[in-house]
Amino acid sequence: MLNFIDSELLIKLVVSALLGLVIGLERELKSKPLGLKTSLVISIISCLLTIVSIESAYILPGREDIMIRMDPLRLAAQIVSGIGFLGAGVILRRGNDHISGLTTAAMVWGAAGIGIAVGAGFYVEAVTGVVLLIISVELIPFALVKIGPKSLSKRDLILKITVSSQESLEKIIEKVQKEKISVTHIRIKDIKDNSMHMLELKTKVSSKRPVTDIYYTISKMKDVYAIEIVS
Repeated sequence: MLNFIDSELLIKLVVSALLGLVIGLERELKSKPLGLKTSLVISIISCLLTIVSIESAYILPGREDIMIRMDPLRLAAQIVSGIGFLGAGVILRRGNDHISGLTTAAMVWGAAGIGIAVGAGFYVEAVTGVVLLIISVELIPFALVKIGPKSLSKRDLILKITVSSQESLEKIIEKVQKEKISVTHIRIKDIKDNSMHMLELKTKVSSKRPVTDIYYTISKMKDVYAIEIVS
């Protein structure tokens, strides 16, 4: 039969697993690199290491002539530093200089923090942290899109348009802008193999507008040979 101390340690691990499950499920539903398994491992092991750090600080035997003092959260503090390697692994820089994975990296750090909090016995604070975390990454952005400034209701798109005529480059840019697509950056590259030109546009488009609609609209423009859209 488990005694009180063993039961409390078991409860800590179970609670950290449940809270890690919530964080992992949120990322899993969005098909992000941090999924259920990763989040559970981070949360549970962070909790376990915190428990070991705290317990060992008080049960470590010592000699009467030697005073051994150990920081109860010293091992837990190293978790925060070590978790940075996992966070860095999910941050990606694409070929179009677009950086993705920052939110997922923050969630990795958050899962470790939740595990540490539970391991230290701060159950209410850990649960509150997870609730606020989910609200911050799910509800608040949605609310800002609905009631916030118009700039927040737009998303970034990269339009890679293959143009068959050099004279049509300026006209195509003007037509794109007339379609309520804000162009923030322009890059033109020659395709020497077939005497065509690559027009790469960084744009901001209403999040309500389907990508397929943009594709059909631009592909029908004169002298547009091919188009690729990267979100």
